[in-house]
Amino acid sequence: MLSYFSFPTRIVFGPGAIGALGGVVQEFTIRRPLVVTDRGVAQAGLLDRVVAGLEASGAVCAVFDGVDPNPTEENVAAGISRYREHGCDGIVAVGGGSPLDAGKAIRLKTTHDRPLAEYDDFKDGARWVRPDLPPMIAIPTTAGTGSEVGRSAVIVLKETDRKTVIFSPYLMPTVAVCDPELTRRLPKGLTAATGADALTHNIEAYLATGYHPLCDGIALHGTALASRYLPRAVASGEDDLEARTQMMMAAIMGATAFQKGLGATHSLAHPLSSVAGLHHGLANAILLPHVLRFNAEVAADRLRDLAAAMAIDVSGRSPQEAAADAIHAIQSLFRGIGIPVRLSEAGVTAAIIPALVAKAMQDGCHLSNPRPCSAKDFQSLYEAAL
Repeated sequence: MLSYFSFPTRIVFGPGAIGALGGVVQEFTIRRPLVVTDRGVAQAGLLDRVVAGLEASGAVCAVFDGVDPNPTEENVAAGISRYREHGCDGIVAVGGGSPLDAGKAIRLKTTHDRPLAEYDDFKDGARWVRPDLPPMIAIPTTAGTGSEVGRSAVIVLKETDRKTVIFSPYLMPTVAVCDPELTRRLPKGLTAATGADALTHNIEAYLATGYHPLCDGIALHGTALASRYLPRAVASGEDDLEARTQMMMAAIMGATAFQKGLGATHSLAHPLSSVAGLHHGLANAILLPHVLRFNAEVAADRLRDLAAAMAIDVSGRSPQEAAADAIHAIQSLFRGIGIPVRLSEAGVTAAIIPALVAKAMQDGCHLSNPRPCSAKDFQSLYEAAL
């Protein structure tokens, strides 16, 4: 059986990396960039540093800061209008996963005319994505989704009425400029939720059914980094630059690894964002232990590997025992950084579970889960987490 692998594009990484932005813009001859972001990034003052770097290189910027916390098709349409009005020739996306994903979708629509719903990964939409896209620079301000190196954009679409994954190697940003200094002032709650997202990506990627040994190795090391440094990043705030740096790398590694696939946690979490308004990382963190218990029946050996990556002593432990140790450690980690234990603590009620189940079944992430999932399984998992 043939396997086809692709890996992220160029990355400029480390404290102070934002200082290289002007050179990157000039290298790719971006003269009129559309800067895609959200109002939170703008209000935090992070956008000013980016725009200053772009303008110092001679670029004339247009700013679109209308991206919602869960980016929508309407956001993409508004961004495209701004791109065309300004005569833009490239995208610079700044922020967490939402602006970066919106930037990818705007970039796609600059040259692709099909409705976004036709690019749905659940319907093999990648076959319609061509490489003729303008250059894109991704600048993360959180250490979570890793969208800066990922080949997917997650957008809430009218036609699907759910968070829809658009997936293609061509969507990878041209360059990712990853400066952990930009994450130092992130509030503790967002540091915890975005970091939980990074850890979940690494864990689910390692457990996913796809064949990709390169991603497996990355996922294990990403798990090690996130489990070690996430508590420090939350506890120390902006003072621990080493923890912020290692968490940014853990996020990059998670997004690199999940090109292999994800799992049921993400299929369950996506509707919680679009239906109940939960932060994606928070939803992942609450659901992950329940999904891991569900998967332990068929993936105990791999969970044992994850336990070892988290510095748990697995000597003399059976795969089942080590799997239980890993799940307990993950729950304890999340509890220690202030993540709610149950969905009900985040305002989710039993009344919306049927709607959540229906949307989760339409989400393609669970297709690479190590244990096949039915609607009944999803119902039980939501109820267990409630």
